[in-house]
Amino acid sequence: MSCLLSFLYGLLVKDVMTACYALGLDPYWGCYHQPRRGRPALVLDLAEEFRPLVADSTAFTLINNRQARPATFHVHPVSVALTKTGRGEVIGAYERRLATEIRHPVFGYQVTYRRAIEIQARLFAACLMGEIPHYTAFTSR
Repeated sequence: MSCLLSFLYGLLVKDVMTACYALGLDPYWGCYHQPRRGRPALVLDLAEEFRPLVADSTAFTLINNRQARPATFHVHPVSVALTKTGRGEVIGAYERRLATEIRHPVFGYQVTYRRAIEIQARLFAACLMGEIPHYTAFTSR
């Protein structure tokens, strides 16, 4: 499970990083995570909102549907890694989750999780620029 979650968190961080760069945000200066060399604090801050909804949910779906099976992993004496086929299956499930439509809590209209990540980065940038009074974190339900 740890191997699966770690890989999914990496995918999520990559997508949040892309949204930050697209908006000209410095991914290394965040609010909650301490800035440290090589650690994208802002990306980790924004990704936190989506970890349970995207990454954790994808992992549980793969496990509950028995799509993550022993053949999905290389088990070594001190580590576990996804196989090439396993990585492809996990990426496919992750992309399907990102394509899921949900109601955005601030605007009230349907968006995909992928679009919600971009919207949240835009809202954060707007808050920094003083265009909106406060940042509202993404929540579902």
